[in-house]
Amino acid sequence: MSEAEHVSVTACPDGPLLVRGPVVILDEHGDEVSRQRATVALCRCGLSSRAPWCDGSHKVANRPRDEGLSAQAQPR
Repeated sequence: MSEAEHVSVTACPDGPLLVRGPVVILDEHGDEVSRQRATVALCRCGLSSRAPWCDGSHKVANRPRDEGLSAQAQPR
């Protein structure tokens, strides 16, 4: 696999998942979500108004590290 084809996912502490590389992101209906950048930040807290993209709402929520998604904070 070449560097151009390499995909990585990094969980930011208390923040989003950074997805780097050529991946297809699907919404809850299985439809492809258009992405404009090679690296995108995916919301993990479920509070983003731009889901599936992170909008920084986790900073206000103060979700404790490594808690993951709670039942009430599932993405839309």
